[in-house]
Amino acid sequence: MVLGLRNFTERTGHGVGQPVLDIGNGEELMRVQPGVDIVLANRPRESHGTLYVSNKKLIWLSDVDEAKGYAVDFLSVSLHAVSRDPEAYPIPCIYTQVQIETEPDGDESDNSDSESNDTLDLSRIREMRLIPSDPNQLDSLFEIFCECAELNPEPNDEEGEEHEWIFSADQVVDEGDEDYISQSPAHAIGQSNGDHDIARTVLQLRIDDEVFEDAEEMEHDRNNTHN
Repeated sequence: MVLGLRNFTERTGHGVGQPVLDIGNGEELMRVQPGVDIVLANRPRESHGTLYVSNKKLIWLSDVDEAKGYAVDFLSVSLHAVSRDPEAYPIPCIYTQVQIETEPDGDESDNSDSESNDTLDLSRIREMRLIPSDPNQLDSLFEIFCECAELNPEPNDEEGEEHEWIFSADQVVDEGDEDYISQSPAHAIGQSNGDHDIARTVLQLRIDDEVFEDAEEMEHDRNNTHN
């Protein structure tokens, strides 16, 4: 069952502490990241919150409103990626796509529903952005997302099955269209709910390629100087 994004307000310490976890089922905190804003679909940015990453789900709790918080299971996160392209979003962030239930006729409502209505239906939200106050935290957050996603594989995944991935939110053309995802490994910094070793490999190849190009350029300049 796809739970999607949902309200989460269960906190320890009389509503002012960390989120209440399902310890009985083995849930534990993996990362606490203060100073994270959240954007749901095309709605306004919600500021001053803390992101809690457990081995089961993502939890965002407002620092200014104890009654406001959201959670989504990693099983419902179909894509997560680092987005630094201002054309995709003006602020560096972690971009995620959330699986939602389909309507009885098989049609999915789009994100404009959440923007046009005063009542927010979290079950229809398909996109979420997490914006740390320190952009240098993006890569480490991405790594912990990858680790937790690996701990929560798709129930129908078979060992050795290839995963549909290579994603980059930097390559967004139309974020309302799921076909925006770039299939070019030269620019991919993202991962679906699957094996993240490929993501690291592609990223390392990209880095190695850039270092090689820099070395070639330096050698070319040195030769020109001697001539």
